[in-house]
Amino acid sequence: MKITKIVITGGPCAGKSDAKVWVRRTFTQEGRVVLFIPETATELIAGGVAPWTCGSRLEYHLFQHMLQVEKERVFELAAQTMDVEEALIVCDRGALDCKAYLDQADFEKMLEMLGETEEGLCARYDAVFHLVTAAKGAVEFYTVANNEARTETVAEAIALDDRLKAAWSGHPHLCVIDNATDFEKKMVRLTAAISSFLEGQSA
Repeated sequence: MKITKIVITGGPCAGKSDAKVWVRRTFTQEGRVVLFIPETATELIAGGVAPWTCGSRLEYHLFQHMLQVEKERVFELAAQTMDVEEALIVCDRGALDCKAYLDQADFEKMLEMLGETEEGLCARYDAVFHLVTAAKGAVEFYTVANNEARTETVAEAIALDDRLKAAWSGHPHLCVIDNATDFEKKMVRLTAAISSFLEGQSA
C-alpha cells in the first residue's frame, strides 16, 4: 500500500486545530483513509512534561522527539494493517519543529545525540504545510485562551512563526498558507494545496 505522510505546522494560533476538521472531511469524502497524529508538545505539556519542568530545554526536546518518532512508527504500522490501497497520515507538527525552539548549538547537540541529521528529519515527511499565525495579518483573532500550551505574545508568536518557517525551508515540498484571505478561505487554500500535492504524487 502507499502511505503519504505530511506535516501541518505553523505559528501559534494559526488554525491547525480547525485544519484537522477540514482535512479529514475533505479527503474522507474523496474516499481516502486519513489518520491524524496529535501534537506531541501539547500532550507532553498537558501531562506535566515541559521545557520548564525538565532539566533543560534540550532534554525536553529529546523526550518530545522520542515520542514523536514512536507515534509516527505506530501510525505507519497501523496503516499497513488496513485494507486500503492508500493512507494519508497527517502530523500535527513534525520532528523538525524543534529547531525553532532551540538555539543552533543545542539543535546540533540534539542531532548528534540522536545520530540524526537535519536532512534526515526533513525527509521523514512527503510534504509540509505551514499555516501562518493569526498574529501576522489577522491579529484581532490571535488568542492564547484555547490552548494551555500556548503562552506567546503577539510579537513572540510572529518571531516563532518565522523560525518555524525557516526550520522547514529546506523541504522540497513546503507550502506556506498566509492570512491574505478570511479564515474559511485559508482552510480552503490549505485543502486545495494538499489535494494538488496528492494529485501530483499519483501522476
